[in-house]
Amino acid sequence: MKLPDNPNPGFKWPVAVAQSIAAPAEKVWDAISAPGNLEPCHPFCASNPVQEWPGANARDEVHYLSGWVLERRFLRWVEGVGYDLEIGRSGGKTSLVSWRISSPESHGCVLRIAVYPQVLQKVPVVFRWIPHSFRLRPMLRNYLSSVTRGFEWYVMRGEPVPRNQFGSHPWFSDPQPSGGA
Repeated sequence: MKLPDNPNPGFKWPVAVAQSIAAPAEKVWDAISAPGNLEPCHPFCASNPVQEWPGANARDEVHYLSGWVLERRFLRWVEGVGYDLEIGRSGGKTSLVSWRISSPESHGCVLRIAVYPQVLQKVPVVFRWIPHSFRLRPMLRNYLSSVTRGFEWYVMRGEPVPRNQFGSHPWFSDPQPSGGA
């Protein structure tokens, strides 16, 4: 079964990153579908406690190095292909996230993560494009690039990705210590 590339056409301006990985799609699927998969693969994840796993009713939390805690609720799950989930703070608004694996090459595959951010959806387009283009999209692309590269690191090396391996992120890395006077 193939999942649609845009699981929610009502969301405007998704942010996506694709990472080629020189490994079989099955190996990448094993990494993204394992319970607690973010702990060894995500460079900004402090912990990834699981409430229910696997499948369309899976639920877990992402505890970021920054102290943020977001809940993930899985909506669709297709073995070997990918899944769609909602992510957000407990009781708050959620954004949609789509994970997909494709095998366009015989020697590897592509891991693609797309985020359909909730934060600007209700803002009129004429006002939305500036914060989206100059703040939200660059920050999300940087984040997603680090995450997909973290999965590549784990799949190719068989060892956990070091925290902040591909640079720090203002939203998800350790809070910066305040300078004393």
